[in-house]
Amino acid sequence: MTTDRTIDRPRPSSFSPRRIGALVLRYVYILRGSWPRMIELAYWPLVQLVIWGFLSNFLREESTWVAQAAGVLVSAVLLWDVFFRGQIGFSVSFMEEMYSRNLANLFVTPLRPLEFVASLVSISLLRVSFGALPAVLLAIPMFDVSLFELGLPLFAFFANLMIMSWALGLFTISLLMRAGLGAESFAWFIIFLLAPVACVYYPVTTLPDWLQVVAWSMPMVYVFEGMRHVLFEGSFRVDLFLGACALNVVYFGLGTMTFLWSFRVARDKGQLLQIGE
Repeated sequence: MTTDRTIDRPRPSSFSPRRIGALVLRYVYILRGSWPRMIELAYWPLVQLVIWGFLSNFLREESTWVAQAAGVLVSAVLLWDVFFRGQIGFSVSFMEEMYSRNLANLFVTPLRPLEFVASLVSISLLRVSFGALPAVLLAIPMFDVSLFELGLPLFAFFANLMIMSWALGLFTISLLMRAGLGAESFAWFIIFLLAPVACVYYPVTTLPDWLQVVAWSMPMVYVFEGMRHVLFEGSFRVDLFLGACALNVVYFGLGTMTFLWSFRVARDKGQLLQIGE
């Protein structure tokens, strides 16, 4: 004779900074224990800085206009790398859990999905800070270009780029949760897919009229247009800043809802146990 029993599982407490901190500490240990990961963080920012920096030096000798624009090109490279590293740092931290088939182990604990997202955001910020800072500092003695000369607008640009990178990361890990590691290449090519219309190195007016509509739907375009306006005109465009903020709210909200939906479906179908395959 069997008796059905209802087991009352303890409900997790309210939003816990301790659980977020514990997960961030786990990712820090992963980084610290792998020297190739540590080198990779700073490798690409430095390579891009050197390539574009020397190209800027060459163009500076050929044109008076480019002499004014050379610092803009280097600044654009550095800010673009912030965006790129933010998205990759977010997505790769999630993929490391998939590689180790650890998602099921994480979510049998009281860890909540939004706490997991908060930990990915935190480690992404740490990875960007560690990876981009050497390139930013090296640009000062090598090319006489300092991002810090942007002043307070730099923090506005940085924040908007990071939020957009996290929104893209949320869409990426939602796809990975539904499709598995077969979709991991999406985490890499999505950035390069957006690069032509992100207007990193040229103004939006360079694009065809129909493509400009697409470009203005992305927050990073407002950031790079605002950066050029600060460097060329010496003024901060509040309208561009507010446009980037508004779009980031929309994209990050949609990304969060997409992730929560994908997580619920994966949990209900038992896919968290096989998601690493």
